[in-house]
Amino acid sequence: MKIVRAAAITLVTLVLVAGIAIPMTASPKGWLEFPTIRGLEQNARNIFFHVPIAWTTLVAFLVSMFYAVRYLQTKRAEYDIRSVASASLGFMFCFLATVTGALWARFNWGSFWNWDPRETSIFILLLIYGAYFTLRSALESEETRARLSAVYAVVAGLTAPFFLFLMPRLMGGLHPGSKDDAGGNGPVLDFKMSPNMLTLFFIGLIAFNLLYVWMLDIRVRVGMLEDYRTRHKD
Repeated sequence: MKIVRAAAITLVTLVLVAGIAIPMTASPKGWLEFPTIRGLEQNARNIFFHVPIAWTTLVAFLVSMFYAVRYLQTKRAEYDIRSVASASLGFMFCFLATVTGALWARFNWGSFWNWDPRETSIFILLLIYGAYFTLRSALESEETRARLSAVYAVVAGLTAPFFLFLMPRLMGGLHPGSKDDAGGNGPVLDFKMSPNMLTLFFIGLIAFNLLYVWMLDIRVRVGMLEDYRTRHKD
């Protein structure tokens, strides 16, 4: 896990520095210059952060669903701990995706929030998982809490791909990749990233997923210690 931690810190730092510092020009002359994307301009830099964070959100919620299924199959407390740990990280990344998306909306569309289908869908996802944590905190019985929250995590995990990626593509909206407001077949904004942008984009995907793996390991270990202390406090 030390290697994962070092790789996560190094790559996230690289993406942050390169994504902000590398200049964007209309006529790039090398790998240390990004081409300007018409319609996004300098705001295109958010691609390196917002999209990988949103993808990591989906990964975290699906992992939570996987461990929820394993708990329902085995009734092992470890799987419940892993499921809630992954769900909490997914909620954190979902919140960060919402914030970075709102910043993007502010500079592209004039306001932080427009109730675009993508903004609405990610807000619904935040509510779904907010209810998940509310459910866990409302139940005193450990077994009942683990069982009901596991069922909830499975259902919520099945909806995550729809709210994060499918809903905006099925409805009109402002977000890149959405269908146009008139209901046509073309996206509002269609563009292709240059090879150097694609490279940094995929590094970002790897970086934020490694960050998630590292943080999940920490949260699981803390959860296991708390569970051990609770079971042996007498």
